[in-house]
Amino acid sequence: MNVLLIGSGGREHALAWKLAQSPLLGTLFCAPGNPGIADEATNVVLDISNHQAVIDFCRLQNISLVIVGPEAPLVDGIADSLRAANISVFGPSQAASQLEGSKGFTKDLCAKYNIPTAAYQRFNNAPKAKAYIRAQGAPIVIKADGLAAGKGVTVAMTMAEAMDAIDDCFEGAFGEAGAEVVVEEYLEGPEISFFCLCDGKIAVPMTSAQDHKRVGEGDTGPNTGGMGAYSPAPLFDAEMQADVMKRIIEPTMLGMAEMGNPFSGVLFCGIMVTEDGPKLIEYNVRFGDPECEVLMLRLENDLLPLLKASADNDLTDAKLKWSDDTALTVVMCAPNYPATPQKGSKIDLETVSAISSVKIFHAGTALKDGALIANGGRVLAVCGSGSTVKEAQTKAYEGVKAVNWPEGFYRSDIGWRAL
Repeated sequence: MNVLLIGSGGREHALAWKLAQSPLLGTLFCAPGNPGIADEATNVVLDISNHQAVIDFCRLQNISLVIVGPEAPLVDGIADSLRAANISVFGPSQAASQLEGSKGFTKDLCAKYNIPTAAYQRFNNAPKAKAYIRAQGAPIVIKADGLAAGKGVTVAMTMAEAMDAIDDCFEGAFGEAGAEVVVEEYLEGPEISFFCLCDGKIAVPMTSAQDHKRVGEGDTGPNTGGMGAYSPAPLFDAEMQADVMKRIIEPTMLGMAEMGNPFSGVLFCGIMVTEDGPKLIEYNVRFGDPECEVLMLRLENDLLPLLKASADNDLTDAKLKWSDDTALTVVMCAPNYPATPQKGSKIDLETVSAISSVKIFHAGTALKDGALIANGGRVLAVCGSGSTVKEAQTKAYEGVKAVNWPEGFYRSDIGWRAL
């Protein structure tokens, strides 16, 4: 099978690395890819927003499956265009992608199908949103309705923070994504990421991970796209998984089908474990980043036939196998992330390759004059594996310390909740 993978981050590098191990794979193309992905795939220049150009490429290269990594092309409807051209694609339709593309859509779905989640209200103007916040008090959560690259959520511990977050949304800090906001109840508890493979009819549970969203040690400072993750999440046992499947995932699949928007692809479920049980924080319609990196390190199945079965709406016989080991990843970032990261600093990875049980996925890198440079905010995902969280953590940080990149920064406490 010739495969086209769309995307350029750490998630896509992890997917490419896993796909490259499949005996079913012919040629793997990635658009646009990155220098790390180039070790596993042929990177191609392709305007993803030009759906006809993608279709033409697929026909020219006899592509059997397109795998869409990031959320933006899905929300833009690329899966619909490919399916209309009879090209097999892993990823949801534009209508089904509203589960991530609109926070308000998901909250309304929860209300309709009695899915446990935080109490909320939707607003399209600042004065009404602020009046609601004054009535509710802090702490409170403000979310830009649309896609904001993982940065549109503010957990406001004070009224001043909440008001500033409303101003950010309605004054254009997140572009069109902030034209509407969801204001919701603050939930207490640990946060878990749980993943399911879906085929439009059924959802097959994958595994859990725990992400570290905030930029600072001890989960302090502003939210980021993710500073590190580990899998599995010790808290997420078989009983909790069964509860989440029954009360959250299954009603979502049913609701989407009843609306005429059956969901296929991967469903990323952000769960808050509260005193009242698991509650849905949000859905994403793609593998998380950096969660995908630790998932791919633990997955023992051949990934390619699983994704093809999802695309073909037939996961009935899917049986997933996971390593008992823990995988943990530490994200190395460019200076000034998550604000405006400073790009261009040189990175040398030569000494890392000799370390066993360490794998580096490129998230935001580029080549300039033959040298590897930082080309984004989150630049490298340095992963370690081991029989315990502590062992995996030790390995990952051994890898981090071997990276020669003086400008890069990272958190030194990834995995602290499990430990």
